[in-house]
Order: sequence, then structure tokens, then C-alpha cells
Amino acid sequence: MEVVYEDNHIIVVNKACGELVQGDRTGDEPLVETLKRWVKEKYAKPGNVFMGVTHRIDRPTCGLVVFARTSKGLSRMNELFKQGKVEKTYWAIVDKEPLPSRGTLTHYLTFRQQGNRTTASLKPVSGAVKAVLNYRLIASGERYHLLEVELLTGRKHQIRAQLSAIGCHIKGDLKYGARRSNPDGGIGLQAHRIHFVHPVSGKDIDLVAPIPDDALWQALAAEARRNGNDV
Repeated sequence: MEVVYEDNHIIVVNKACGELVQGDRTGDEPLVETLKRWVKEKYAKPGNVFMGVTHRIDRPTCGLVVFARTSKGLSRMNELFKQGKVEKTYWAIVDKEPLPSRGTLTHYLTFRQQGNRTTASLKPVSGAVKAVLNYRLIASGERYHLLEVELLTGRKHQIRAQLSAIGCHIKGDLKYGARRSNPDGGIGLQAHRIHFVHPVSGKDIDLVAPIPDDALWQALAAEARRNGNDV
């Protein structure tokens, strides 16, 4: 577990792929419980430790997740997310170059519990929710490409489903069309940057996740840097 920011009210963690943010039916220990134990040990806190989940990212995804250390921090962060005042930028390694190289995707998503999968449609369908994201190509290698994705809505499996719908499958994401899995069981999707105004202190919080320790990630990030992108 890697803590990238911490104050009295919030804590931001760089989640590894495979880690759960919050508990599920698997019974595996979620990150929120690991954090509670970490805080308890670090500060020798007696009794229960408060730790609130403000948002989630998929288990096979890596990157930045914000937790709240106080009830005030939790309620105010929840309000920021509700009002769309938290900017979330993802990086995705995909197997096909999108055409055009930058644009906006709008789909209507239907999530099915059976199979734990989201379907993207170009037209409204019964029970679907609207999903919007911006993307741009920031680097290319011999076989894979790196996209920067700005989420304008927060839907379950949104990036995975929408990119798959245009034929750009995220590396390792078998559920959404990738041809093979990654050795670590994760997918090539990172919650790369998060930006918001601290809901208690008013401080500008702008955090970027470290590039995963992986040859392909490192190579594409270096190419993105050469192309003039902040890494």
C-alpha cells in the first residue's frame, strides 16, 4: 500500500491492481480495512479508526483513490463528487489506435449483475444511464497505445465498456475484449490524476500516480513525455 497524500481529513492511496477498495463477496480484505490498520499502528490510536470510502475504482485497475479520515471529510468529499467538482484523469493502454486520435464518447450503459458486465449502446435504451468521457492519444508503441481519458460521468466499468465499444480494448481486460490476460491479473488502466479543492482546508489538491513498475507502462510514459505530456 502506497500513501501519496495525507492530512487530518483525507488520505489518498495509490492502489495496486487486484486490491479491493471496499469489501465484497470474496471476503478478501479491502483497502479501507488495510488503511484502518495502518493508521491505527502509525499513530497508536486506541479503539476503532474511522475510514470512509469516497469513491471506488475497479479491482483490476490501479491508481489513486481518496479516503476520508473524518466524518466531516467524508460528507464534504461526497458532496464534491456529487457536484462533479473532482477532476479524474485515467491512463489506458489499448490495442488499437482510436480514430480520430482525440474526441468525446457518449454512450448509454446497461450493467448486468450476471456476468458483472456493462454494455454500451449509442442510443438510449430502457434502464441505461448516460456516460460521457473525453479521450486523446498521447503515445504509441509497436503494438499498444496510451490514451488519456477524462471522465465526465462516473459509471460502473465506464471506461472499459466505452473504449471496447469503439474497438480499443484495454490490455489484459478479457471481460471487454482483450485477447490475453496480463501476468498479474490486472488491466492496463490507471486512475492517473485527481484534482479538487480540499473540502475542509480549501487547499488545491492535484495528485498524479506513479507510473507502474512495468516495462510497457514505462516505455509508453516515456514516449508521452517526449510528446510533451506531463507524466
